[in-house]
Amino acid sequence: MTHEPEHPQARRPDPYTAPAPYGTPAAPRLAVQGEARLEFDPETAHIGITVSARGTDRRTALEDLTRRNGLALDLVKSYGDAVEKLETGAFSISPELTRHGRGDRVRAYHGRVHLTAVLTDFTALGELTTRLADLELTRVDGPWWSMRPDSPAHGEVRRQAVREAVKRAREYAQALGADLTALVELSDPGAEEAHPVPVAYAGGFARRGMSSEMAEDAPALDLEPQRQTLHALVNARFVMTPPSL
Repeated sequence: MTHEPEHPQARRPDPYTAPAPYGTPAAPRLAVQGEARLEFDPETAHIGITVSARGTDRRTALEDLTRRNGLALDLVKSYGDAVEKLETGAFSISPELTRHGRGDRVRAYHGRVHLTAVLTDFTALGELTTRLADLELTRVDGPWWSMRPDSPAHGEVRRQAVREAVKRAREYAQALGADLTALVELSDPGAEEAHPVPVAYAGGFARRGMSSEMAEDAPALDLEPQRQTLHALVNARFVMTPPSL
């Protein structure tokens, strides 16, 4: 008598010896989420500065824009260590057209330069913003409060989320008359398909100053820093002792 070899796909695991991905009656698994939300004082403040110029010809517009941009840069730099970062963003110079007969004619030229400043000294922030807003054809937007990406606060809120996961799992186990015995998995939600989600917390103002010179005695604007809420969420799986049912 001959025997045909058993096809590999015909084999079935023994339900009593194969590992159970979701636990067994002798070692039940428990899956929970831990969540934490904590508030912190902001660490940085961002402001946007837009310097504008208008002239009947391109050269005049460029010269005025260069002068005003220089005044704004010098003013921000004069605050020294209070300013952590100063960057120039977009620059534009564009004609304003008007109909003239059958064609178009350039009526004026408009120029703009966008600056971004990051401050860590919030006492200087109020004074700087009002002095910037008092410059000719200068707009100030912000502030936008934020935490540093490497701030210890992020670690604190993540640790709190882990503690909450352990606390929740222990409460579930104790409700069944059981105890936790081991942690088998700890992960961020969607860790396998992670996509960064920018989070921003903003409080702001916008003002356009129209004076012809920088006002040294411009009153400092009283800006109250907006506390930042950091959020953390973790998934955790535990093994617990058999429950007393």
